[in-house]
Amino acid sequence: MELDILGILVLIFSFLFFLVIGTPIAYSIGLSALATMLVSFDTLPAFSTMAQRMATGLESFSLLAIPFFILAGQLMNSGGIAMRLIEFAKVIVGRLPGGLALVNVTANMLFGAISGSAAASASAIGTIMSPRMEKEGYDKNFSAAINVTSATTGLSIPPSNVLIVYSLASGGVSIGALFLAGYLPGILTGIALMLVGAVYAYRKKYPVAEKIPFRAAIKKFLDAIPSLMMLVVVIGGIIAGLFTATEAAAIAVVYSLVLALIYKEVSVKHLPNIIINTIRTTGMVMLLIASSIGLSWVMSFENIPQTVSNGLLSLSSDPFIILIIINLILLFVGIFMDMTPAVLIFTPIFLPIVTAQLGLDPIHFGIIMILNLNVGLCTPPVGSVLFIGCSVANLKIQDLVKPLIPFYIAMIAVLLLVTFIPEIAMWIPKAFGY
Repeated sequence: MELDILGILVLIFSFLFFLVIGTPIAYSIGLSALATMLVSFDTLPAFSTMAQRMATGLESFSLLAIPFFILAGQLMNSGGIAMRLIEFAKVIVGRLPGGLALVNVTANMLFGAISGSAAASASAIGTIMSPRMEKEGYDKNFSAAINVTSATTGLSIPPSNVLIVYSLASGGVSIGALFLAGYLPGILTGIALMLVGAVYAYRKKYPVAEKIPFRAAIKKFLDAIPSLMMLVVVIGGIIAGLFTATEAAAIAVVYSLVLALIYKEVSVKHLPNIIINTIRTTGMVMLLIASSIGLSWVMSFENIPQTVSNGLLSLSSDPFIILIIINLILLFVGIFMDMTPAVLIFTPIFLPIVTAQLGLDPIHFGIIMILNLNVGLCTPPVGSVLFIGCSVANLKIQDLVKPLIPFYIAMIAVLLLVTFIPEIAMWIPKAFGY
């Protein structure tokens, strides 16, 4: 028992130590797992065991979808799709109070859903919308805050790489079901952010967008259809059973490449840089996944999931209280940890509790986890989307803390609704027989 306690202490304090000295998160996770192995394992060789766990953890056909979706996102980010979606969003919501703020949210929802990347969405939409909103008199801090928070909606609305990662961490929950479950929560989050933006804009008397003539509106709609059709092709094909999520990701690459070439925003000479960026991003993501899987195995070896489960159940047997505690833990984790390792590490800890003890569907819990960690992407000190949003708007992080608070409240309100009203996440999957 003493050895187990020592191993757990080494795991916790070594991980915190590496984070404090500025070690990249993937290395912090891997090194803390390795340190725990060196202390706790008497019979197993630590270095070879860690290497084996990291390598075997990546042997999943589903994970092959991630580099394909990353490449598709890179092509879309370079292919003029963001501008067309923004113009389409102006047709839908531009005339409402705070028109450009609502356009920002709508465009982020659409672009994030198509690209599957919150970072790409915050960069692409923010680069275009920030100057426009500033020109129309919108406060720069408010514009950046709404861009940062709405960029995360694309991680709930499919296709989403992080839902694929959750499928792996949960032991094989259907990716198609997870994709379907993300629609309503993602859209609901977008609507909540729009309401906050509209109220703020109304109080500040920000202008609405100019009325778009009918013919121009039709043209903007038609221009956006090819981009929007990718969602129909990818998600429709998965639901209809025509192809797997991995095959859908490959189709998304071909579709986005053809679209970018048709739009003439990408030429053959641009492809090497796009592919290099994809390789770089994929390498970082896969290293995170591999080291997180190694750490997850170490935690299982140390019986940490069982210990946490027993500890939570000893605090209360009330499902409401347990879910509140789990949400608070995940919100706290999201502040300090990137989304991918958080999903891989904490899914094996909390999923058995909520399924066996509380009767939650694994699909439902996956959406709860993603909504929690979305908040962390927008919070200092390690919120990656927050950093990108500040960079695009040329602002300091401290400038956004106050403007972000109402949007945090909106995101957490949706999280609580989804947590305690399962049908918000489960209605569409059930309608399709999952």
